[in-house]
Amino acid sequence: MPPYAGPPVTARPGESASTPRLLAYLALALVLIVLDAQADWLARLRSQATVLVQPIWALAGLPGRLGTQVQENAASHAQLVKENRALRNELLIAKARLTRLQTAALDNAQLRELLGVAERRGLDVQLAPILDIDLDPTRQRLVLDAGSRDGVHVGQAVIDAGGLMGQVIAVTPLHSTVLLLTDPDHAVPVTVARNGVRLIVYGRGGSLELRDIPLSAGVEVGDEIVTSGLGGRFPAGFPVGTISALRPDDTHAFLVGELKPAAKLDRGRDVLLLKSREWGIGNRELAKPASAAAEGASSVAGAAQSGGGKPAQGVTQAPATGAAAPTSPNAHPSGNATTPPPTKPARTTSDSRFPNPDSRPAPKETGQ
Repeated sequence: MPPYAGPPVTARPGESASTPRLLAYLALALVLIVLDAQADWLARLRSQATVLVQPIWALAGLPGRLGTQVQENAASHAQLVKENRALRNELLIAKARLTRLQTAALDNAQLRELLGVAERRGLDVQLAPILDIDLDPTRQRLVLDAGSRDGVHVGQAVIDAGGLMGQVIAVTPLHSTVLLLTDPDHAVPVTVARNGVRLIVYGRGGSLELRDIPLSAGVEVGDEIVTSGLGGRFPAGFPVGTISALRPDDTHAFLVGELKPAAKLDRGRDVLLLKSREWGIGNRELAKPASAAAEGASSVAGAAQSGGGKPAQGVTQAPATGAAAPTSPNAHPSGNATTPPPTKPARTTSDSRFPNPDSRPAPKETGQ
């Protein structure tokens, strides 16, 4: 018995007519291919059809293009965020380097100014960096990163490229404290550079002040004030400030002047400490040894003796000194010493406008 092959297949309605139609389409396609290969009249038709179908193709490919664009945008955004972060970090590093370079340039310029001032004035100086600053209105001070181990001592003058800053008031082995000019406890003897009037500058906790200025002193706004050198603390002629305002005091008998400091008290990272103390009237006088005066007196006395016992014209003869004075009221000179009684020499001058009390004529002797 043969196997079952299923129900019998019957032709569907119209299926028999589809085969000739397919054959007709194939024949038409072959004819069009041959005609297209042999003639170009179908090219114009094809181009026109392409133009008409182009919007349909664009619309059909829109979803794909949108998807691709979204993916590219997402990748581009992530890449841009990454690049932006990297560029921001590079910018911060560049700014930090630029800040360091600017700071180094400013420090270099300040050091050049400081060394230039020291070289122009021929000063023996020591460079000291500023460690701390206190600009309270009642306390104007600096702390320097230099102490007694570096040769700093109390009373040392402190300057910058602009002028005088203050003086050292306390020293430790590693650090030192500087009292600024503007401290209320500080005062400096000064002179007016224009006319030489001597005054005193006082600190006012952030500014400087001239007090008790005589009305006849001729001080004006804009006058430069410099150190006088009196007292030997500061070198003479060093800038202190410029008069910015003048006003009468409460008594209207004197003037009070406000000064703009010449030094940059609130700026800079380094200062100069003056090492040498060979300046000022006070120090020059104190620096002279006592033996120099004694040698000068002995030379004058020797010159007088060589001239026949008469002092030279225009020279004041120093009185001769005898034996050493006794150490106690009861002590007496040795008997072997023959010391003449001290005589008071006559003072002679070549051109004296005043009478000499020692040049009076001796009294005449009267006979017994």
